Amino acid sequence: MKVAILDDYQNVALEMADWSPVAERAEITVFSDHVSDADELVRRLEPFDVVFVMRERTPLPAEILQRLPRLRMIASTGPFNASIDTEAAGRLGIHIGTTGGSASSTVELTWALILATARNLVGESMSVHGGGWQTSVGQELEGKVLGVLGVGRIGSRVARIGAAFGMRVIAWSPNLTRTTAEAAGAEFVDRDTLFRTADVVTIHLRLSERSRGLVGADEFAAMKPTALLVNTSRGPIVDEDALVSAMRDGRIAGAGLDVFDVEPLPAQHPLRTLPGVVATPHIGYVADRPYRIFFRDAVAAITDWLQSVQ
Repeated sequence: MKVAILDDYQNVALEMADWSPVAERAEITVFSDHVSDADELVRRLEPFDVVFVMRERTPLPAEILQRLPRLRMIASTGPFNASIDTEAAGRLGIHIGTTGGSASSTVELTWALILATARNLVGESMSVHGGGWQTSVGQELEGKVLGVLGVGRIGSRVARIGAAFGMRVIAWSPNLTRTTAEAAGAEFVDRDTLFRTADVVTIHLRLSERSRGLVGADEFAAMKPTALLVNTSRGPIVDEDALVSAMRDGRIAGAGLDVFDVEPLPAQHPLRTLPGVVATPHIGYVADRPYRIFFRDAVAAITDWLQSVQ
């Protein structure tokens, strides 16, 4: 048996868990680079019986799975992975194993991006590193309005922290109820009110056909010119072209982004250089505790499957 570990960007996969139960039964190959070309990806994965994917770094749609007749198992971090065609995997007899995870790291990064964007922390730090000093006037959050799109296991915690900062917290999502919003310490409002009123809009929705492109030109037009947008959920929830246009035209004051339509973000993408954008490379889940949970549970899932077939 051959096992491939994909997209180990930090070269830590074999350090974060004891892979010996897998190594006793299979040959393990670790890839630290990312392959986006479909043909190249198929060539890379053809020799493997098991593929371990980190979140959605390498999507596995039906057109890829159909070209991998040897593939018999996919291990994926987290309880679900929208970038894997699970129906196609089932038809092809490919078993899918999942893992536990932790929401805390994404909650923490959300607030890091809110604070970094509100206080221009990147620009001020670069000024100090370059020999300069103060360059901007930041926004104080106390008394401002935090608009939370989605009050699930992450959004609800983000909302409670907003209240601790002394912010008025409002919330909306397609399925949100007044009771659920109030349980998180948020005031339930309609969609238009949220975008029109919020000083900070933070996104915590699952990507679906209903949420894709949910934040677009109309929403940016409704927002205050001093407002900030933060997205640690999934890139396609925001219309990226509309966001770039809104930032260039000064329709909003800033954006803190951890997720993008295409990842890794293309080298010449305007979001890499636009003033007012704090961009991080999808690191909401990239922290010590969730990584250890991911890799520990992946080892267990792969080992159980290998034992069942050998």
